[in-house]
Amino acid sequence: MSTSKSFPPSSGSVEVTLFDGGGFTTAEDARLHQDGDRPPFYLYDWLFLIHHQSTGKKVLWDLGISNDRDLYTPFVLEYQWGSCNPVGPRVELGEQLKSVYVHPNEIDSIIFSHAHWDHCRPSKGEFPHAKVKFGPGTGAYCQPGHVQNGKVVPNVQWDARIFGDDCIKQIEYEELQGPWVPWGPFERGMDYFGDGSFWILDAPGHMVGNLAAAARLTNGHYVILASDCCHSKEILNGSKEMAIWKLPDGGTFCLHEDPSVAKDTIRRLKEASDDYGAHIAMSHDASWIQEGNDKVLMSILHPLFGSEGVISRIKAGEQP
Repeated sequence: MSTSKSFPPSSGSVEVTLFDGGGFTTAEDARLHQDGDRPPFYLYDWLFLIHHQSTGKKVLWDLGISNDRDLYTPFVLEYQWGSCNPVGPRVELGEQLKSVYVHPNEIDSIIFSHAHWDHCRPSKGEFPHAKVKFGPGTGAYCQPGHVQNGKVVPNVQWDARIFGDDCIKQIEYEELQGPWVPWGPFERGMDYFGDGSFWILDAPGHMVGNLAAAARLTNGHYVILASDCCHSKEILNGSKEMAIWKLPDGGTFCLHEDPSVAKDTIRRLKEASDDYGAHIAMSHDASWIQEGNDKVLMSILHPLFGSEGVISRIKAGEQP
């Protein structure tokens, strides 16, 4: 790939591993793409382990979906669960970690790209020592959670076990505060480890506090964890438009809270790819695994993807 621009110098690197985070068994194309007419399909949900080479710190980027329904609010179960039929990964997340010699107790931090339930859930039971981190503004947007005055409020999406209720003032998470500096085509980046190996990117549009991240691998290539900044390769390359559909009340809905801002973030992702040579890994996109042409992205797959039948199932659009 011929590139015309370069990222800031770095003295460090990280190892990135893609994990299976389950997925949606009956995703609807019309919710992703304008005029989408594909029959219901399996939509993947990836998460990532970032291992900082020099300090040994281990960070999870998102958590994917769990089969434990108790980890989700009544709102999610009532209004969102049934429409897409989510499933957790075939191999539970803790077991995926142990198979690459990482114990869940070793996870230093969990950075949630955003607060939507297919990326974010209460984590203390699974990762007791991990610090939970969000993008700026997430807490104010998601408070109070679904428990208020000691009672469950069924029409509140956000989880009080993460964001607290209206009586809790001290919450056990933190919001990333920077310092923020320009990074490549992005206006605000945070050098997470201080050596240029892992950048947190302010990526607005999808929801308040939405983040992406850029990881510098040991071979010098950059992988951008784009999460839900963009939902498909077709939207990223401009061959399809993000879906904005009409509601019965005359309003409109989009998977992005601010579609115009989300489109600008997508433009920046594409610039990072086209002009800087970055490799883009979106949370719900499996096209590059199905095609198998991007050696850099293929190198970050968890070893379970080498098991018999896993890649074949993904190429067939099935659960790994």
